[in-house]
Amino acid sequence: MRSPVGIFDSGFGGLTVVRQFLHLLPEESIIYFGDNARVPYGSRARGRIQTFVLEVGQYLVEQGIKALLVACNTATAAALAVLREKFSLPIIGIIEPGSRAAIGASRSGEIAIVATEYTIASGSYQDTIKRLRPRARVYGQACPLFVPFVERGQLNGRELEAAAEEYLSFLANTNVDTLVLGCTHYPHLSSIIRRAIGPDIRIIDPAEATIWEIKKVLEQDGLLAPEGNVPQHRFCTSGDPEHFRRLGQQLLGFPMEQVEHVAMGE
Repeated sequence: MRSPVGIFDSGFGGLTVVRQFLHLLPEESIIYFGDNARVPYGSRARGRIQTFVLEVGQYLVEQGIKALLVACNTATAAALAVLREKFSLPIIGIIEPGSRAAIGASRSGEIAIVATEYTIASGSYQDTIKRLRPRARVYGQACPLFVPFVERGQLNGRELEAAAEEYLSFLANTNVDTLVLGCTHYPHLSSIIRRAIGPDIRIIDPAEATIWEIKKVLEQDGLLAPEGNVPQHRFCTSGDPEHFRRLGQQLLGFPMEQVEHVAMGE
């Protein structure tokens, strides 16, 4: 089936998932939507996040997508269930695949999650990991400054390093051997995070596990693009399309000839 897969995030974060998608599913087309005008989601109330997610979901469904990938941990935590209630197409979130990847990687059973305020407060990762590995010990740490850094394209510097060191200092008092980047913006900061935590803790980016999950779903539902298909990709944002194009292609490492502006409500 040649129809595109819809992928969305609150901003640039989901491009870390797109990068894996383009690598593992090179014959599939995508429509990516970054809700940059309303980023960050992580400091907002659940009802407001759900409103935003349903608006974006409705737009992507109207574009004729065959499946929807919620490449945003906050949106997954707050609104995956309501998306599945409203739309009949396959909808894949990022938290369950990321949790399974963390469980597979951890020997000690002590796992830490860094994510937005909403994702941590929701307990979505903590509950999922405990359900899959009941004896696991799970720590959660909100890192609210990370998303604004990425959205500005500020991926290094002393201010960012200081924030990372502060957020991640709690690990020194644990036996954590696996750290989940529970926000799709955070892999853009992986080198900063690695310096803050040292060489011994494994870092899990849920993106790869999520793409394997959507590949399995597309196969099961007979929705994979035909062999040899030449994909067509579209990138959309509720924010400034030229800013998205410039920074987005830098973060993705993939050319964006054009970015469409799509207005959303507040």
